Amino acid sequence: MRGWLAFAAQKLEELRTLRTAAGTVKREALLAPSRAIGAARRGSAHTNDEAVRERVAALTPADYARAEPFAARQAAQRARVTLPELPTTTIGSFPQTAEIRAARRARRDGELSEADYEAFLEREIEQAIRFQERLGLDLLVHGEPERNDMVEHFGEQLRGFAFSANGWVQSYGSRCVKPPILFGDVSRPQAMTVRWWRWAQSRTSKPVKGMLTGPVTILQWSFVRDDQPRRETATQIALAIQDEVRELEAEGAFAIQVDEAALREGLPLQAAARAEWVAWAIDAFRLTVAPARSETQVHTHMCYSEFGSIVDQIVRLDADVISIEASRSGMDVLDSFGGGVYPNEIGPGVYDIHAPRVPDADEIEALLAAAEARIGRERLWVNPDCGLKTRRWEEVEPALTALVEATRRRRAAAPAEAAVA
Repeated sequence: MRGWLAFAAQKLEELRTLRTAAGTVKREALLAPSRAIGAARRGSAHTNDEAVRERVAALTPADYARAEPFAARQAAQRARVTLPELPTTTIGSFPQTAEIRAARRARRDGELSEADYEAFLEREIEQAIRFQERLGLDLLVHGEPERNDMVEHFGEQLRGFAFSANGWVQSYGSRCVKPPILFGDVSRPQAMTVRWWRWAQSRTSKPVKGMLTGPVTILQWSFVRDDQPRRETATQIALAIQDEVRELEAEGAFAIQVDEAALREGLPLQAAARAEWVAWAIDAFRLTVAPARSETQVHTHMCYSEFGSIVDQIVRLDADVISIEASRSGMDVLDSFGGGVYPNEIGPGVYDIHAPRVPDADEIEALLAAAEARIGRERLWVNPDCGLKTRRWEEVEPALTALVEATRRRRAAAPAEAAVA
């Protein structure tokens, strides 16, 4: 694979080659080595998996839709699990503490056995479950202590991905990630999240969400092969994640969240190209969750608050519950979803997790009232803006305590009158 990659040093060498080759009779000879590498990559067994390609080729329009419309699914889900008005949850991750990072490093360096590492993760997950039960959250998460990054973690377990040792890329602020190198056809050799979901669910009688990263986010946050259309690659990833959806459901998961944090981020700069891109990006999500039964609640999460231009396509996602960033806009982002535009359930974030500031219950209650006035209480969820991975427990505990307290107050109060119920 090394010969297929071009980082800064290799790109400089390519520029020298192009400069030398321009206007010379030796052009073909100078470019021949690069062309040979490209041909070898295109024909390599590492980039071509016939079983994956046959599976993609066999897809039909029926493979991209849930079996029943949302109203029927909502009724089936409410019959299966009774949740209160304004159900509370979090987006998925809890703080990645120094202790968690140290354990992961010790395991990688051979200083901590696999058995000891798994026992450590079990304790972390159980503590996360007990914490959520103590606060009174309704739909729980396992906290994701085993995950280094929401894309890298899945790339490490899927065929078709490779990783650099030090290929760090700045995400925001001082946070950096190490994007996978998506070089070949994608498939899932074995279950990726089921073991930890099963452990978390065994520790509580409340439902625990299965947590997956969606195909477009994996695509956007990887270095992606350039020898086939990105749509084709996204479809392969969608089928791999679909296999995980099926297995989580077979294990008994009531709720499965497929995060598409980068869906809005991936919009092409050229306006003329956006409609086609959004259409296949939404199709990739729909393909991922299409096999889920009506009584299985499919969640998704999207970052960034500019949804007005693509709200029709977000409706086409047809997730049972979507959570979005909303607190920094004072819930104004919900104007794009109100008035009967968005028919499914929605969790507008009620506090900003990107800052260490801890909101109080009064502030969150006011935001919930503003959300009710736009959407209607019967379709609203209560959650933070995003995952809590980058925050400290000293910030998370009082913030979620305020979230639960504000929700209890709203449940006890008369619903705010929505513009269109």
